[in-house]
Amino acid sequence: MDRRRTAILAIGVVLLAVVAATVTYLVWPGSTSPGPSRSYSGPALCPTSGPNGTVGNWTTYHGGPTRSGYLAAPAISTAAPTWTAPIPLNGQVYAEPLVCGNAVFVATEEDSVYAINATTGAILWQTNLGTPVPGSALPCGDINPSGITGTPAIDTATGTLYVVAFLSSVHHMLYGLSVVNGSIRSQVPIDPPGDSPSTEQQRGALAIANGYVYVPFGGLFGDCGQYHGWVVGAPLNGSADLISYMVPTTREAAIWGVAGEAVSPNGSLYVATGNGASNSVYDFGDSVIELSPTLHEIDSFAPANWVELNEHDQDLGSVAPTLLPNGDVFQIGKEGVGYLLDGDHLGGINGQLGEEPICAGAYGGTAQVGLSVFVPCTNGLFDVAIGPTNVSVTWSSPNFDAGTPVVTGDIVWAVNISSSVLMGFSVAHGTPMYAFPLAGDDHFISPTAAPGRLFVAGGTELYSFTVD
Repeated sequence: MDRRRTAILAIGVVLLAVVAATVTYLVWPGSTSPGPSRSYSGPALCPTSGPNGTVGNWTTYHGGPTRSGYLAAPAISTAAPTWTAPIPLNGQVYAEPLVCGNAVFVATEEDSVYAINATTGAILWQTNLGTPVPGSALPCGDINPSGITGTPAIDTATGTLYVVAFLSSVHHMLYGLSVVNGSIRSQVPIDPPGDSPSTEQQRGALAIANGYVYVPFGGLFGDCGQYHGWVVGAPLNGSADLISYMVPTTREAAIWGVAGEAVSPNGSLYVATGNGASNSVYDFGDSVIELSPTLHEIDSFAPANWVELNEHDQDLGSVAPTLLPNGDVFQIGKEGVGYLLDGDHLGGINGQLGEEPICAGAYGGTAQVGLSVFVPCTNGLFDVAIGPTNVSVTWSSPNFDAGTPVVTGDIVWAVNISSSVLMGFSVAHGTPMYAFPLAGDDHFISPTAAPGRLFVAGGTELYSFTVD
């Protein structure tokens, strides 16, 4: 059945009229939070029924399986910083923070996971899963040390946080942690079968769906060694073997976009790959691939110039697929060309519904509201409108190196990677509205949204903002 619609879907939020484009930089207030503790014995932090604490739930990358990055909220009139965690976290944060109940969960490259009180910033518990891999132990890469990089996911049915740690013995381990106290409930080796763990990086976000935890893999920065793009699935009930999918190229084709896998309502997974090794026979490099819940290949798409993308490291998979509410798929990568795909039939090579040059190059993840997609590019943030067979730019922000955006109400938020500043823009017109300095950032950093709150990791700090 053709799921495309010609009518634009309602965004479902009243947009503010554009106000003056004055941007105010605020000085961060000192924290008055109590000192850290390392264990917690209070009520469940992530309740499975009844009230969800005082903040809300954002339990997987960008808030849900489709990775929309959108939180419906009233129009925002004020935004202000509220706290930072009382002590610096013990390592760099590449993963997006998660929220469940009244706790924010943050993972670091030191293989540590923190639970932090969402209203006060107090550390509730900290669990260290081992010693991370030093950069000197890897053949290439740009993270040192390399510990937890991909965003974890929380199973609210059991109150379990799943996270992959890269350990100094140079292997990846999938842990299940109690959200109440951080205790280890399960641990499963999760390295892809057949490839060396030293050349595989777990950067993409984990996803929970279809009774599995799905874990994507790609290569290290520099594309060294013999590696492939993979998705590995571990059953939630622990009663069956791992399942896996390897991109069928002789080498490379990483699944490294930070959003990992986007999961459709019917349970299919959509992933995007980086450059593959072939310059003649199609090898699923620089492609969008649909996988079944059991990780069997269903369908694929590649641009007509996939050979050129392969040869020039122009990864289509620098951004994960965006699933649209009408069933279509939007894809953009390093080349900056946006592709509209039919979700029912991806179209094979050159089988797109439409395409359009969007920007100088896109990295990270998108946010999506109705048929508007907010794309982070090296030359700004772009609002891309989706038509029946075309994509077009509605507005673009002033030029800056944009991190992954999220949308709360009528404001789209993204970090300026060059200056470590959290920026807020009007959804309607891209007018700059807010700017808050951070202590640092990662290239693919993404804010986390909760009702009335925004959280973002800057370097080794976690920041909280009130947005009303």
